[in-house]
Amino acid sequence: MDFAYIPSPSTGVLHLGPLPLRGYAFCIIIGVFVAVWYGGKRWVARGGKPGTVADIAVWAVPFGLVGGRLYHVITDYQLYFSDGEDWVDAFKIWEGGLGIWGAIALGAVGAWIGCRRRGIPLPAYADAIAPAIAIAQAIGRWGNWFNQELYGKRTDVPWALEISAGTNREAGLYHPTFLYESLWCIGVALLVIWADRRFKLGHGRAFALYVAAYCAGRAWIEYMRVDEAHHFLGLRLNVWTAAVVFVCAVLYFVVSSRVRPGREEVVEPERDASARKPKDDEAEAQAEDAASEGAVTAAPGAEPADKT
Repeated sequence: MDFAYIPSPSTGVLHLGPLPLRGYAFCIIIGVFVAVWYGGKRWVARGGKPGTVADIAVWAVPFGLVGGRLYHVITDYQLYFSDGEDWVDAFKIWEGGLGIWGAIALGAVGAWIGCRRRGIPLPAYADAIAPAIAIAQAIGRWGNWFNQELYGKRTDVPWALEISAGTNREAGLYHPTFLYESLWCIGVALLVIWADRRFKLGHGRAFALYVAAYCAGRAWIEYMRVDEAHHFLGLRLNVWTAAVVFVCAVLYFVVSSRVRPGREEVVEPERDASARKPKDDEAEAQAEDAASEGAVTAAPGAEPADKT
């Protein structure tokens, strides 16, 4: 008899009258709000303006959700387009299924659009929000707990996860890989925060560190999972993806450190007149008055200035 384990919720949906509250979606939404809040604090600390992170998130978050869902549907197409499956389920994002690789890739495209519209360098923005993304992932992973999905192999450790019988799953105790990844993401966030303060990381290196550290943990956690997945040379596809992305992140970190050491001095330049200081406006007005007076004096046929 097992005396210690992590129970799973009997349902992933709570109903407030006719309104369903889905645990998976709730975790994703909370993660996004926390990421925007904390990313905004880091952006302001780097010299940016309040509200900029939220404005760019309007682009990055929708792109990220679409990218995450596309990656999941493409890599697990058999769940939606095989015989007996309903392709409409591919749009039911609340039932689970977001690939972090697609979310980061397409989310970066959305962030690039938002940064370009404000004249902000994308690497600087990425550095500011890197640990915030890791924290959002840590929160979002609890959505898998509500859905009783993405668990690991059977185990009898005291922190085993209780899974009830359901479609394509057997009741029993399994490794809580959602919890492992959640804790790993918190560790990644703390690592990036420490390294950023200690070494003044810039030009995308804080983000590269986040990517490399996350991939290192995702590889061994992914290896423990028992859900259906495509394999290549005996390893799950996501293990290979984590390895390739890890190498790319490390290479970027090393090359960037040599080519562009240090941190950006200006992350968000002033772009509009309303953001200028009053003294600057007064000095500009005086300069314009002086120029206008000189132009009148120098004009042909103009009366000389009265010097009495």
